[in-house]
Amino acid sequence: MGDQAESTLISSNDHQVFRLLGLSLRLAAIPLCAASLWVMATNKQANESYGKVEFSDLPGLRYMVCISAISLGYSVVSILFACLGCVNNDWFFFVSDQVVAYLMVTSGSAVAEVLYLAHEGDRKASWSEACSYYGRFCDRTKVSLALHLAALLCFIALFLVSSYTLFSKFEAPSSDASSSKGGGVGE
Repeated sequence: MGDQAESTLISSNDHQVFRLLGLSLRLAAIPLCAASLWVMATNKQANESYGKVEFSDLPGLRYMVCISAISLGYSVVSILFACLGCVNNDWFFFVSDQVVAYLMVTSGSAVAEVLYLAHEGDRKASWSEACSYYGRFCDRTKVSLALHLAALLCFIALFLVSSYTLFSKFEAPSSDASSSKGGGVGE
């Protein structure tokens, strides 16, 4: 009985540590998402020869601004839910942390593609590179992407934490159960 009580105490302490870690990661994601959003949303540059470029001119950059805003909003709301106990459902955090992380991957990929084309151009499509003309715009886009990727790392870690928090509640399947039912391979 003593071992089981000690195991339950350790498991309870693990859950508290992981919940605190999750809360810390959510808090860390807020300034990263906000900074990425602000840097990109204020990103514009004018060139005498080629005119003005803004983030809103490029769909990939607009997409990242939207996803950064969603990620920021989700971080704030999830902290409120966790602190107020409005949602005490580990499945909610498990699924929503994954969704936000996947959205951030897609938007980061879209911006990486835009940056690649801005730096390298595309000779087959007759697009020349643009960063030599809009260097400050490209630099700010890189900064925003780096902040976005740092926030993504927080959400990947959050996904791992929420996975552990959820699935540690369940017993591992017994290997004896499948062999005793006659459901083994080759039977």
